[in-house]
Amino acid sequence: MKRSFVIILLVALAVTSIIPLVSAQDEVELRWRTRPDNQAEIDVYTSTSETIDAAWDGVTLKYEPGGSETASYQDVLVTEIEAGTAPDVFWIPGTDIARFAKAGLILNLADIAAADAEFNAEDFYAGPMGFLQTPIEGQDTALWGLPRDVSAFAIYYNADLFDEAGLDYPGMGDSWTWDDLSAAAEGVSELGGEIKGFAMNGWWANWGYWVNSAGSSFFNEDYTGCGLGNENTVAGLEAANNLFANGWAIPWGNDGEGPFLAGSVGMYVSGRWSTPGIIANADFNWNAAPLPEGPAGPSNWLFWGAYAVNAKTEHPEEAWQLITRLTSAEVQGEIASLGANIPSRQTEAAIDLFLGTLPDSGVNNQAFVDGAAVGVTEAPLFNGDWPAIDQTYGTEINKVFNGEITPQDFADNICGMVEQYFEAG
Repeated sequence: MKRSFVIILLVALAVTSIIPLVSAQDEVELRWRTRPDNQAEIDVYTSTSETIDAAWDGVTLKYEPGGSETASYQDVLVTEIEAGTAPDVFWIPGTDIARFAKAGLILNLADIAAADAEFNAEDFYAGPMGFLQTPIEGQDTALWGLPRDVSAFAIYYNADLFDEAGLDYPGMGDSWTWDDLSAAAEGVSELGGEIKGFAMNGWWANWGYWVNSAGSSFFNEDYTGCGLGNENTVAGLEAANNLFANGWAIPWGNDGEGPFLAGSVGMYVSGRWSTPGIIANADFNWNAAPLPEGPAGPSNWLFWGAYAVNAKTEHPEEAWQLITRLTSAEVQGEIASLGANIPSRQTEAAIDLFLGTLPDSGVNNQAFVDGAAVGVTEAPLFNGDWPAIDQTYGTEINKVFNGEITPQDFADNICGMVEQYFEAG
C-alpha cells in the first residue's frame, strides 16, 4: 500500500513538473515591425502591441521599430528573411509588395483569409486591395497582406503670405486649376526677397501628379509597359516646368519643407505625413487645400503600405490574426490620431474618425480624404523592375526641370529607355 502511494505520488509530481513545460511550449511569440517616423509613433505602436498582447491568450507579442526611413529598411528585411532572423509580421511600402511576393519572401494569405468569416476585403480601399490580391505565376488567388494606412497629397499653404499678397487662399476662389496655381505662385513670388510661391520635392510622385492630372500615366493599362509616350505627358510637364522656368518655385531637387517651415514658401506639396511636423514647427498661419485640377480633372496619389507575413514564419495562423488586429478600426483610429496617416478602411466610421483628428489644429482634414478618393493608387509592379524604371524616369525628369531637354524630348524617348525593365506579363 505504501509502495503504491509512493508510486502515485511520484507520477503526480512528474506530471506536475511537465505541465509548465508544455504550457511554455504552447505559448507563441510573434515579432512584428513597422518603419515609424518618430518617437511618438513608436510609442503608439508599442502601446498597441501591449494592449493586443494582454488580451490574447497563448500569444506573446514583441514590437520592433525599424531603424531607417529609406529603402534600406526594405533591404534589411530581405537580408533578415533570407537569414531566418526577420520578424513574423512587418510593414512594407505598397510599391514593394510585388518585389517581396515574386521573391517568395512573404506568405500568400488567401486560403487563411478565406477561412476567416470576419474578414471582408471590401472594408478597405479598393486600389491597395486590388494589388494585394494580384496572383503571381502558378497561383489562382492571392492575398499578400492587409493595408495598414493610406495617404494623399495636399497643398500646404502659408496663409500669411497669401494675405500679404492680397490673394485668395488655394481652393477658395471660383476655381482651382493649374492656371490658378500658377497665378498664385507668381503673386506670392512678387513679394520679393527669398520668398517663392511654390515648392515640391524631387521624387516620382510629385512630377507624376502633373502627368496623371493631364491624362497620362506611368504605365500602360495592364502595367506591363511604359505609358508616358504621349502629348498628355508633354502638357503635364510643361505646366510644372513653367513654375521653375519663371522662378516662382524652389528649384527642382531641393527640399521644399525646410523653406516652407521657415515661412518663405507660399505653397508646398506634400502628403499627410507632413502634418504633425508643420503643426509643431510652423509659426505662421497655414492650412491644407486640395491639389488643383488639371485638364483631365481632379487627381492625386493614393499612397499606402501593408502588413505582410514572413514566408518563413512558424506561426502563419497567428500571424494572420495579428495583422487583422493591427488593421482593426480601433487600432487604425489610434494611429490616425497622430495625424500622419489616413485609415486604410474606407468605411464611413473610419473616415469620420479621421475627419475628427487634430481638432485643435484647424487643419482641413477633408482635403486629404478628397485627395485619397481621386488618387491614383501607388502601384507595386508585378511585371517589371520598378527601382530601375524609377531611376530612369527620375534621371530624365531632372533633365527636363533643369532645362537640359524639353518635355517633348522626354515623351518621345522615355518609353524606349525603360522597355528593357519590363517583363512579359
